[in-house]
Amino acid sequence: MSAAFVYCPACATPLQRLVREEDAGPKERLRCPACDWTHWNNPTPVLAAVVECADRGGQILLARNAAWTQRMFALITGFMEAGESPVEGIAREVVEETGLAVDAVHLIGVYDFQRMNQVIIAYHVVARGEVRLSPELAEYRLYTPETVRCWSAGTGQALADWLRSRGHEPVFLEGPPRAA
Repeated sequence: MSAAFVYCPACATPLQRLVREEDAGPKERLRCPACDWTHWNNPTPVLAAVVECADRGGQILLARNAAWTQRMFALITGFMEAGESPVEGIAREVVEETGLAVDAVHLIGVYDFQRMNQVIIAYHVVARGEVRLSPELAEYRLYTPETVRCWSAGTGQALADWLRSRGHEPVFLEGPPRAA
């Protein structure tokens, strides 16, 4: 059962896993047995950025989330706000989380991340300026395309695709890059 929904938000009846006929045939979903409200549990779109620092020789910025107990570094990520496009959303996230000015945004690709029930929309963001991390991030590291290491899950695939598009064969780690 989804952690977000235990009771029906329409009538407060406990939800159950029930099968109903849908367009593609029978489908089991979390549903209300009283009013037939359905929790669709659709994937959440997440925005991610391979941030290239134009004024630092094209180095790639990876950051560590302040909530992470391990010293792992990853792409800048976030969620879209109502009324903004994915491009506007990732530009805003980069500015909010790093303080960098965004010069350009280019789509890398869209990635399935089922473990987190997410769809990742990844961009290459060219940025410049002084890095001023938001409280959401604890620290950052700069990597050259030749030295950055990719991870196999989530945003690591986007980083690998971006590296390939620049003529670099990605090297994969077991997890996101960690501090030395």
